[in-house]
Amino acid sequence: MDLDFSEEQLVLREMVRSLCGEHSPLEVVRQMEDDPVGYPSVLWKQLAEVGLLGILIPEKFGGAGQGMLDAAIVHEELGRALAPVPAFHSSVVGAKTLLVGGDASQQEAWLPRIASGEAIFTAAWLEPKGSAGPKGIQTRAAHGDDGFTVTGYKRHVAFARAATRLVVLARTGDGREDISLFLVDPNGPGVRLRQTKSLASDTQYDATFDAAPAERLGSLNGGWAIWDEVMHDAIILLAATAMGGCQRAHEITTQYAKDRKQFDKPLGSFQAISHYLADAITRIDGGKVLVYEAAWMRDQDRDVRRLAPMAKLFACDTYRDTTAMCQQVWGGVGFSVEYDIQLYFRRAKQLQLTWWDPAHLEERIATHVLDS
Repeated sequence: MDLDFSEEQLVLREMVRSLCGEHSPLEVVRQMEDDPVGYPSVLWKQLAEVGLLGILIPEKFGGAGQGMLDAAIVHEELGRALAPVPAFHSSVVGAKTLLVGGDASQQEAWLPRIASGEAIFTAAWLEPKGSAGPKGIQTRAAHGDDGFTVTGYKRHVAFARAATRLVVLARTGDGREDISLFLVDPNGPGVRLRQTKSLASDTQYDATFDAAPAERLGSLNGGWAIWDEVMHDAIILLAATAMGGCQRAHEITTQYAKDRKQFDKPLGSFQAISHYLADAITRIDGGKVLVYEAAWMRDQDRDVRRLAPMAKLFACDTYRDTTAMCQQVWGGVGFSVEYDIQLYFRRAKQLQLTWWDPAHLEERIATHVLDS
């Protein structure tokens, strides 16, 4: 495994950091909290213009055709800035779903628009009291003379109001994995959206489908296999997002520990504080290597069914634990909304619980270990 970044990758990192710093400082992050649209149009336009929204999309569809390690660098920087954009949902999950399961006409129709930022895709898959596995999908799809319709209820649909299409998982049979993927217009008939509040104050919706017209994506009853493949790529980049946020939270807390004085001494000079910071940076460095390894393995077309869940589990646990420690270093002011550390703390927990929570990740890792 070669984790020495090339000059081009270092430039890529600096470019993303510069764009986020200019167009999405934490003041903008605060403005976008619980916003119905949820992202600043200026940043979205800039990400599209420099080709970052098409980083995983092949060049023949207007993308950059880069690998997972390059995408991990991008998402690490987006996580560092807490950038409120649907890049993960559209350019990763949406684009990958089309690449894995879409036919030629669907790919040609949508991938160039995703790469340019013109179209936004987001997934509607989680349901109330449902697991992250196939048994959690109870929304139904029916086939009639006019094609498919979808009926059911989905939760935690990110950026749904701004989306061009929803990628909906719906049951098309009674077997455990008799699930298909569908594209649904969120502004079409039979779709009702209701904005909900979350711990991270990101933009989420509940979506109700009442015989909503739907276009099938992939083969009948083949949706779960497509989704599972896409998710293994997606969680690598979520792990990168977590490590970026974790690194930045540690940096601002370290600086605070240097600047804040207690008993005429910097806070960081006390052993209890310095050791907390040392333990955290050790885990951060280890987590970043794990994420890079998973991305590198994926670029080599090697099996990541074990490594990808490990990366997401470790990165999100580290993000949550580190920001919790940072809150303690900051003390009571750390929980005040005017201080930045609470932005990272809240998003760390949200990210840990979403897109395969710790219990689901542990089950997948354990199954792979015990079956090997």
